[in-house]
Amino acid sequence: MDRFAHYDWPFFVPRHLALAREADAWAGSLHDAHGADADAVCRRLVAELGKSGLLKHCAPGGADFDVRSIALLREVFAYHAGLADFAFVMQGLGSGPIALEGSDDLRKRYLPRVAAGVAIAALALSEPDAGSDVAALTTRARRDGAQWVLDGAKTWISNGGIADFYVVFARTSDLPGTKAISAIVVDAGTPGFSASERIDIIAPHPMATLRFENCRVPVGNLIGKEGEGFKLAMRNLDVFRTTVAGAALGFARRALDEALVRTKERKMFGHTLADFQLTQASLADMATGIESSALLTYRAAWARDVQKRRVTREAAMAKMHATETAQQVIDSAVQLFGGLGVKKDHPVERLYREVRALRIYEGATEVQKMIIARELLKGG
Repeated sequence: MDRFAHYDWPFFVPRHLALAREADAWAGSLHDAHGADADAVCRRLVAELGKSGLLKHCAPGGADFDVRSIALLREVFAYHAGLADFAFVMQGLGSGPIALEGSDDLRKRYLPRVAAGVAIAALALSEPDAGSDVAALTTRARRDGAQWVLDGAKTWISNGGIADFYVVFARTSDLPGTKAISAIVVDAGTPGFSASERIDIIAPHPMATLRFENCRVPVGNLIGKEGEGFKLAMRNLDVFRTTVAGAALGFARRALDEALVRTKERKMFGHTLADFQLTQASLADMATGIESSALLTYRAAWARDVQKRRVTREAAMAKMHATETAQQVIDSAVQLFGGLGVKKDHPVERLYREVRALRIYEGATEVQKMIIARELLKGG
């Protein structure tokens, strides 16, 4: 199958196809992108992405994101290596609030280094008792003269332990719900800050629990206005949630390509596995699911880029459908490979581990369904 055929769709312009081919050439030449030392691999990949110039698409230096470019880059990187996708997108997700609402000083201090791959970014939103329910977060930041003083904990923080700075969401007043939440930049190495509790997950990548104890940062590290951190977090997710679907597409396309090769080569009962109707039905379902996911994904990206409108519903649909479908496609590929499909570090076994988290982070599937229903009822 031509992995680039869909870039001829009306959602794209010629530069998108050129970008996809450039990224594919870069990712196809990677070595040791699946190493056991995920910290070292990610540090190296961020540096190499910076040198390639590709990081500028997720860290453009301001609020002018092209979501189609980010999504297609994630699709290409995920096809080749999950950690390449991770290293790329975390530079954008972690620095996105600064790009969207940061002061000129914050943008100048952080965004050029992020784009160059010399500073690693992280987003610190989730807490032990506040994941999907952001209003439940309890980390505090109180004003003390020219400083913010942070106390509390964050967990499930991607790039935790290797990031050079963290965009931390904390309560800065006693107002109820999300009205008290603000976003503040905390540099690694700041006294009172620790990221020493590392978390091992199914598909290894840097992750940690963060702790703040009388952690002091300048008042100028506040991003945007005090009390508007929740809105900023949602705006950031509106940019990057659609791109999760792009990564799911990359994983799913790789699984289908692996399955096509395997079923045409695997001999069984005097035939190839591809000769059997059950196999053909499975392959047909896989391909159809991928194409429908791609349509939802790039429609959402196009609507934000070109129509310049809020895409909460479209992004939720894309994220939900693409990640759930990718899980099904990869599971089918494992089944078609039989015992080889569960052999450690086989491409489809690795995909099976890599895809699972996509159905949880940046809003679990169940949360996406709630968002879609809420948006429908608003218009009903």
